[in-house]
Formats: sequence, C-alpha cells, structure tokens
Amino acid sequence: MSIGQQILFFISLLGAFNGLVLTIYLFAGKKVRSVSAFFLGLLLLALCIRVTHAVFLYFNTDLPRIYCQIGFSACFLIGPSLYYFSKSQFTQVSQIPASWKWGWGIQLGFIALVGVLFPFQSSPWVWNKILTPVIYGQWIAYVIATGFLFKDTLKTFLNQPSGLKATEKFWLLVYAGNSIILLTYLLILTGIIHNICMTGPISFSFFLYLSVFFYGSGTNKGMAAPMMAADKPGKSEKRRITDNDAQVWITRLEKAITDRDLYKDPNLKLNDLAQKINITTHQLSQLLNDNLGKSFSTYINEYRIREACKLITTDSRLTFEAIGYEVGYNSKSTFYTAFKKVTDTTPALFKEGITKNNPE
Repeated sequence: MSIGQQILFFISLLGAFNGLVLTIYLFAGKKVRSVSAFFLGLLLLALCIRVTHAVFLYFNTDLPRIYCQIGFSACFLIGPSLYYFSKSQFTQVSQIPASWKWGWGIQLGFIALVGVLFPFQSSPWVWNKILTPVIYGQWIAYVIATGFLFKDTLKTFLNQPSGLKATEKFWLLVYAGNSIILLTYLLILTGIIHNICMTGPISFSFFLYLSVFFYGSGTNKGMAAPMMAADKPGKSEKRRITDNDAQVWITRLEKAITDRDLYKDPNLKLNDLAQKINITTHQLSQLLNDNLGKSFSTYINEYRIREACKLITTDSRLTFEAIGYEVGYNSKSTFYTAFKKVTDTTPALFKEGITKNNPE
C-alpha cells in the first residue's frame, strides 16, 4: 500500500477500534449494568464488525469469503440492536423482556441458519442478490421504527433543542450516527458512490463523538445515567425531589408562568424558566419529568393551547395563525401540530364544536 492508503487504512480502522473498546467496556465494565448498556454494546459490536469487514475488503479484494459472510451477518443485527437500545432508553426496563429476547433471537437465528444452509463461499449469489436487499431493507425499517419510537424527542429537537434531557441528546447522537452510516452504505449500494473508503472516516467520527459524549458525561451521570449502575432503584430514590419541595416548586412555577405569561415567549427555554423560579435547570427538568410526568415542551404547550382555546372561544375576529402567534408559536404548522397533540383535534374542528354547542 502507498503512504496515502496506509493513512486511510489507519483512520478507517480507528473508528472501529474505538467502538470495540466501548463494546468491551459496556459488556465487562463493573460500573455498567443495565439493559441499555447491553443493547448499546451489541449495536457497537455489530457496527465494528461491519465497518472492519468493509475496510479490509476495500484494501484486499481477495478477502476470504467467510469474512464477507461475517460482515453481512453483523449488518443484519445492527437495526434490531439500535431499536432495542432505543426502546430500553424509553421504557427504562431493569430486565430484558421475554418478547425482546424472542425478537432479537429469531433474527439472530435466521441469519445464522442462512449462513449454515447457504455459506457465502458456495452461494455468493444468494447473499449478493437476495440477502443484501433483505439486510438493508430490514436496517432501514428499524431506523424508521426507532424514529417513530422517539418522534416526540425528534420534534422537541427540531423545535426547542434546549428542552431535551441529556439522555435524549445521547440517544439522538447514537441515532444520527447510525443513520449516517446506513446512508453511506445505501449510496454505495446504489452506485452513487463508487468506493467504500469514506465509510471508515464516517464511522470514525461517529464512534469518536460517541466516546467523547459517553465518557465525558459519565462523571456527572448525564447522558450515561441510564446505563450506569449508580442509577439502581435504591440510589435513584435518594436523589428524588421531596414531596414538600416539589409542591413548593410547582406552585412557584405555575405562578411565574401565569402571572408573567412566560409561555407566550416563543424563545422560552428550560434554563430561562429555571432562573425565574430560582432552581437549577437540572432540578426543573427533574421536577417536570418525575413529579409532573411531562417534558418541558409538553408542559409549555399545554399552557399555550389552553390560552389558544380561550381565544378561539371568545374572539372570533382572530385567525388561527394570529392566535398561534399570540400564544407563543413562531409558525402556523407548529401551532397546529401542538394543538392536535394536546386536544386531539384541530383548531377548526374545535371552533366548529363550540359553534354547534352554542348556536346563536
């Protein structure tokens, strides 16, 4: 290999190496004991195998077929690992449910059985012509399913990123990295990109940022909190807000919002609201999520939509768009989406219902 190829080879494999180090840590680390950590480890391991196979195949086209089979088999397990990791983040389960074991196990068994019945060495056409579309189709399906699983988180990220919790930011990092790698392979598969060398650098960036966020936040149990042993039930309860403090803060929060109409500020952020009631951003986030069972965006949207309903009822001169701007939304589409989510109907149908119930 030339010097340039050697540098490219090193950079490409560095991402896979970082991922392998994290995989070992997640499976063997004494401080990591959770369902999220297990599935994240599986996700990283599958990605490492797939990326390593791609890099070696690029630099050695005579690579033994068994390595190609291993690489494609690992690719088939990336999507399920991503989905179950994300689902464990959402549900916060302490043990892997039986249905998850069956779902992941059936797919593992399927790819293993195909490998035994149709080994790549003797049946390359089965893998190239049949299994490749199946593998990437399944990966796409799981990426889409994972996006639907956290659609509210994605909406919050697009509309009000400051309202995200640290764990949600970490999940978005994993989801974005996985989606970028998938997109790269699809571009190669469709012939838009004619070589595979850029997969390595992309995976390197993904794993590098993943490791920085994971280890960097592990010291304060931020993004890594759901995956750390410190979050076991006994210790988690010690950090809960007491009922007395929660009641005081909720009263102070409601008074600040209603007296000052803070919800009407379209640029209102979590830290701004925390400063108004003299508590930390973390405490406010915990208060909303643990004591009220709502995210910051949901909590503010309820105030805004409540006010919007009042305006629709009392002032027929205002358009829906004007009402949306009045209660704190920057666009008509955002207002309509929030209204539908809170009231399960549209502004027009809501107004129509009022007119029917109160005919002149």
